[in-house]
Amino acid sequence: MSRRRASPPSSPKKSLLVILSGPSGVGKDALLNRMKEFHYPLECITTLTTRSRRAGERNHIDYHFISPKKFQDMIKQGELLEYANVYGNWYGVPKQSVKEALNNGQDAIVKVDIQGAASIKKIVPQAVFIFLMPPSIEELGVRLKKRHTESSFDLNMRMQTATEEIKQLSLFDYVVYSRRDELNRAVADIIAIINAEKCRVTPREVSLD
Repeated sequence: MSRRRASPPSSPKKSLLVILSGPSGVGKDALLNRMKEFHYPLECITTLTTRSRRAGERNHIDYHFISPKKFQDMIKQGELLEYANVYGNWYGVPKQSVKEALNNGQDAIVKVDIQGAASIKKIVPQAVFIFLMPPSIEELGVRLKKRHTESSFDLNMRMQTATEEIKQLSLFDYVVYSRRDELNRAVADIIAIINAEKCRVTPREVSLD
């Protein structure tokens, strides 16, 4: 008489908070836009900024573009998970949007700069931190120049900052390379990381106050 093996108890998969970061110009926006095109079940949290819109950017889709006064009011009210002044403009992550996604059982992904990722790691160390890496500093410079949004001074400053930011790689759990004309490959790497995290014996449990 054969015995059936007892099945391990099933437990609901925990919602993940994914933090995507990397140097300016590495392709974070392009990667997230491609993920949206694939309709992967991942809530992309739209961040806030006080900077002016660039050509082609859409309010409430690419960013929530708000006034400096509104931004400061949100800081005072504790409505931001993380915020920072980057190159003279304020950027922040709306806490309520993240909480709603996680409470609804939805995985969420947030795009922040390196400074923001370091701040979030102190607040929510259970999040999954992914660094989007350029194939080389030289390639990153080419991409920044093609944007035509920075002066020569600003461009040089961003390149110097990127060199220092790459040295912060140890803050992250994973690294994904952003290669030219291989956006789908980077998306597949992100999805593979999320799927692997879902298979952890001890799942991450994100808790936001």
